[in-house]
Amino acid sequence: MRRYSGLFLNDFCRPLFRVSFFLGFALLILSHLGCGSNSNVTSSNSTNSKWVLAWADEFSGSGLPDPTIWGFEEGGNGWGNNELQYYTANRLENAKVEDGFLKITAIKETMGNRGYSSARLVTRGKKTLLYGKVEARVKIPAGRGTWPAVWMLGQNIGVVGWPKCGEIDIMEHVGFDPNWVHGSVHTEAYNHIKGTQRTKKTNLTTAISDFHVYAIEWTPEKIDFLIDGNLYFTFNKESNASANEWPFDEPQFILVNLAIGGNWGGQQGVDDSVFPVTYLIDYIRVYNLE
Repeated sequence: MRRYSGLFLNDFCRPLFRVSFFLGFALLILSHLGCGSNSNVTSSNSTNSKWVLAWADEFSGSGLPDPTIWGFEEGGNGWGNNELQYYTANRLENAKVEDGFLKITAIKETMGNRGYSSARLVTRGKKTLLYGKVEARVKIPAGRGTWPAVWMLGQNIGVVGWPKCGEIDIMEHVGFDPNWVHGSVHTEAYNHIKGTQRTKKTNLTTAISDFHVYAIEWTPEKIDFLIDGNLYFTFNKESNASANEWPFDEPQFILVNLAIGGNWGGQQGVDDSVFPVTYLIDYIRVYNLE
């Protein structure tokens, strides 16, 4: 229905009015959308804090990993999980920097008292952090029985032991469940021995075919777990939390390893046809909370 029919002036002005009205309305909507977008752009940290690079290993050299950053934990004691590998130290067959990657390789061979060799690298005594962001761009190996991880332990583990020191599993993967990755927290109150660990797994169909960036963002209030920048799990510090529930006000160090078998990784056995199998780490980057 046309309003003002029969009035020449209104008939003439109506098209101009409509154009100007809709232009103005469109600009108003766009301006509100723009303001809304800006106000909602936040990092995964709810305080919108900035992360400042503290150190990184881009694995750009060759040979053994940088000894100013990485040490080795050696042995075949099962590592508390009845694992089947013997971790070697300073052995290029199991851990080397090459082609821009840290390559951790598990081999089917007799080593020490075990039937497999592999490597477990740690920054203990060399690099620690208290709050911050850790990013690891890795490609997970395929194969039933493999158990790669990027994780953290409290630097005070030698004094208080595990799990009182606190453990943050940035990424864990078990080969018998190839399309899922896990992020977890273990403390004295919440751990897998008691079946109370705080954990979440997320479906990632390209976990073993592609590189992905696994990360945590750790503040005094919470720990966020991310894959390729996407938040999938948060462990919050509860009000009045004790050190048994939240031991994460102490420095932690980083571990990168490839286990074989064990209570979890070996639940469906080990496929020996996949060996040797290599875990590729493109970089580890650590940021401080500004």
